[in-house]
Amino acid sequence: MKIAFLGGGNMAKALIGGLLKTGFDAADIAVIEVDAEGRDKLEQAYGVRCYPAPDAAAMACDALLLAVKPQQMRQACAPLAPYLEQQLVISIAAGLRLADLRRWLGGHAKLVRAMPNTPALIGAGVTGLYAPPAVSADERAGAERILQAVGSTLWVADEAQMDALTAVSGSGPAYAFLFIEALQQAAAELGFPPGQARQLSVETALGAAKLAAQSDEPASVLRERVTSKGGTTEAALRAMAGRGVKDGIVAGILAADARGRALGELLGKDA
Repeated sequence: MKIAFLGGGNMAKALIGGLLKTGFDAADIAVIEVDAEGRDKLEQAYGVRCYPAPDAAAMACDALLLAVKPQQMRQACAPLAPYLEQQLVISIAAGLRLADLRRWLGGHAKLVRAMPNTPALIGAGVTGLYAPPAVSADERAGAERILQAVGSTLWVADEAQMDALTAVSGSGPAYAFLFIEALQQAAAELGFPPGQARQLSVETALGAAKLAAQSDEPASVLRERVTSKGGTTEAALRAMAGRGVKDGIVAGILAADARGRALGELLGKDA
């Protein structure tokens, strides 16, 4: 499979690195990157072919991955249309709907919408994927193969779910970092030096996530097992409930979903 990237930012680099680790040949990967310094760094770091703009050589691929910022996508798509034939086009831009991308790409219908999250930078991401009926089973498998280079994948049945998925997993690392930040602050206030406060906070969150991943039981059951009646954990959870911690997290994710849908409408406007 030959793959081209439009944009050579952090997520593109993570995917390129993951693809090379999983056996892809650098000669089969091209990157279209307007920044000359960025092209030099990509060539030196990964040995891939780099181009300053779309042309026949850069676009001679089986899959084209759109990895530019959502606000730049419309302008970036304009030069691609003349070179699109049967390529599968995968967008990792948050909020952008396939109908808008199809319009900007001159009616090209072989499109997949993907939403990786930042742990993909270390190969531990999770990516949600959506494809319309025009995308074949083999093409879906190709998209999955590319995104699995940086973690796990899951498919959603309705494109509207992509905004919800972005709110949960795309933005989710920020929620986890906020928890670690709070845990670390509390540890510091309890007298632990910075290094120990960080170690306790990060490794506790990491261990709990691994335990949840390896268990078939719901997180609620795992939580109950740690919570002895009348004990310290119960006291902590009661105080958190009084501050609306769980409700605040749920409300925040719903707000992220609403904002994602609003941004999709805004970015897709032609005016």
